Amino acid sequence: MIMKDKKSIIIKIAVPVLVLCVIAGIWVVKNSLKAQPPITNNSSNSSKQINPDFALDVKKEIDLEKLKSYGVPIIIDFGSDSCIPCQEMAPVLEELNEELQGKAIVRFVDVWKYQSLAEGYPISVIPTQVLFDAKGNPYTPKDANAIALKMYSSKDTNEHAFTTHEGGVTKKELLAMLKEMGLKE
Repeated sequence: MIMKDKKSIIIKIAVPVLVLCVIAGIWVVKNSLKAQPPITNNSSNSSKQINPDFALDVKKEIDLEKLKSYGVPIIIDFGSDSCIPCQEMAPVLEELNEELQGKAIVRFVDVWKYQSLAEGYPISVIPTQVLFDAKGNPYTPKDANAIALKMYSSKDTNEHAFTTHEGGVTKKELLAMLKEMGLKE
């Protein structure tokens, strides 16, 4: 009888402990998968790694000279996750970033989270896209009236320093600009 009571007590303790271990294990696995950012480009069912310079979200720094060295057009969108026009731009930027990996650089900077990353750029409203052609020069459109762009010059040299577009822009408009900026298909 004492043996039977011991087995009963062991089962009463072991079963809940086992259930708790299983639940804790599931929680750990689930949360560890959430915390890891995706590092592969699965859109083409490949497992190639994405170059961090071509990642959409900028959180640390913008090394503009390094980005220019790739010889591809560059769009840096300065906005915020909390801004409604920026939220409307987000799917366009995500699609272009994914589709044009290695052919163009499409980046996004949340200026409310990372204010220091906008320093030195002519940002007065969000979203604002800063545009550079494949040669690393500020984009100079063939038809400046086709889309409202602002061109900024250096105070010291009067040299063209930045070209920006303020507000939302469609994927079609961005693709047209990228092609004019030297996007190779």
